[in-house]
Amino acid sequence: MHASMKIARSIAAALLCAPMAATAQSDYPNKSVRLVVPFAPGGSADLVARVLAQKLGDQMGQQVVIDNKAGANSNIGADVVAKAPADGYTALYNTSSTIFNMSIYPNLSYDTFRDFSPVALTATVPQMLVVIPSMPVKNLTEFIAYVRSNPGKLNYASVGIGNIAHLTTLLFSDLTKIDAQHVPYNGSQAAYVDLLGGRTHFYFATVASAVPYVKDGRLRPIAVTSLVRTKAAPEVPTLNESGMPKFEATAWQGMLVPAKTPVAAINRLNSEINKALKNADLQRQFDAQGTLPLGSTPQEYGAYLKSEHDRWSKIIRDAKIKPE
Repeated sequence: MHASMKIARSIAAALLCAPMAATAQSDYPNKSVRLVVPFAPGGSADLVARVLAQKLGDQMGQQVVIDNKAGANSNIGADVVAKAPADGYTALYNTSSTIFNMSIYPNLSYDTFRDFSPVALTATVPQMLVVIPSMPVKNLTEFIAYVRSNPGKLNYASVGIGNIAHLTTLLFSDLTKIDAQHVPYNGSQAAYVDLLGGRTHFYFATVASAVPYVKDGRLRPIAVTSLVRTKAAPEVPTLNESGMPKFEATAWQGMLVPAKTPVAAINRLNSEINKALKNADLQRQFDAQGTLPLGSTPQEYGAYLKSEHDRWSKIIRDAKIKPE
C-alpha cells in the first residue's frame, strides 16, 4: 500500500475515534464522586468539605459523597487516595497538614508531589489568637510585652504537635522573640477545657471554634491570622494591621486527585469548584464558619503547595518537630 494511503487511513481512523474520546471525556462525571476527608466528622475541614460537596453535586448532577478516613494527622486518608484509581472518581479534600506531614513524618507511604495532581485551592480558615481574661492584655503590643516579661512562664495550647496552631505559634514566637511552653492536646475540645480553666494562657484557635467563647466573654481576642478581617468576627483586627505586616498563617484547604487522573476530569472539577465558591449561599455558609473562599487553577494550586512546603519545612526542621 502506498505510504500516502496509509497516512490517509491513519488520519481517518483517528478522526473516527476522536468523537468517541471526546464523548468519554465530556460525560464526566457519569457516577458519584468520592471525596475523602482525612479527618473525623464535625471538624473544620469536614464542615467546609460538606458544604462544597453539596454544591458540586448540585452543579454536576452527580452526588459527591464524603468519606471520612481520619487518623495519623491526615496521612491515612491521603494514603487511601494516593492508591485509588486515577479516574477522577476519588479525590482528597486536603489541608495544610498534607504539606506539614512531608517534613514531620520520615517514612510516609506516599509523596504529595509525586502521587497527587492538584485540582484547586478551595478555602482558608483563619486562626484567632485568644487569651484568658485574667491576662492583663487587650491588644497585640500589650500581649507581646506581657509574654516577654514572663519568659517561659506561660503555656500555649494546640491540637497536637505539628498542626497549624503549633506551627503558627512557633513562627509568631520567632518573629516576636517570645518564649512560652507548648501544651499539645488531642483535639480542640480538650484544648479549650484547659484554656478556659486557666491551665494554659493563649491559643491560636480556628475562628469558628473561638467565636462563641469570645462572644460570651470567656476568652479575649487579640488578632486573626488572615491578611483581611473575617466576617465571623469583623471587630477583631488582623496581625497584619496590628504591627506584624504581611503576617499570614491560615489553615488552608484544597482538593487533590491521584496522579495521572485525566486532565479533562481535573479541569471539570476545577471549573465546578471555582463556580461553587462564587455561589452566594455557599459564601454565607462559609462566613458562618469563619471560612474564606479562595479558588485557583490547578497550576496555581500546584505552585502554592510547593511554596507552602518551602515555607513550613524550615520551621519544622529548625524546631526539630517529630511525630507524636
